[in-house]
Amino acid sequence: QVQLAESGGGLVQAGDSLTLSCAASGRTFTWGAMGWFRQAPGKQREFVAAISSANPYYADSVKDRSTISRDAVRNTVTLVMNHLKPDDTAVYYCTADPNIYFAVKGNGTYWGQGTQVTVSS
Repeated sequence: QVQLAESGGGLVQAGDSLTLSCAASGRTFTWGAMGWFRQAPGKQREFVAAISSANPYYADSVKDRSTISRDAVRNTVTLVMNHLKPDDTAVYYCTADPNIYFAVKGNGTYWGQGTQVTVSS
């Protein structure tokens, strides 16, 4: 099996930056695509960003202020979010899938337990 472990969440102030990391473990893991979704209270899960071996993908709400990167050697994906807003408050979930299409659509095979991001005003 593959396990995803998120880290980097916490309480920050509006305008601050935050770095979220997700590490994949398991002998069966092979790199395909990894990314992030988030879910705020009372709202549906929404796509944030993802990256394959070729290209990064961003939601419009974060594209101009976020950067996603990958480290294939350590099986890790990192999302740096700048100029955080209260609307960014949510539980952020890491996802992984062999295909970027399913990762972006929220149908990834593997999911982490989530890390809480709270942005105060």
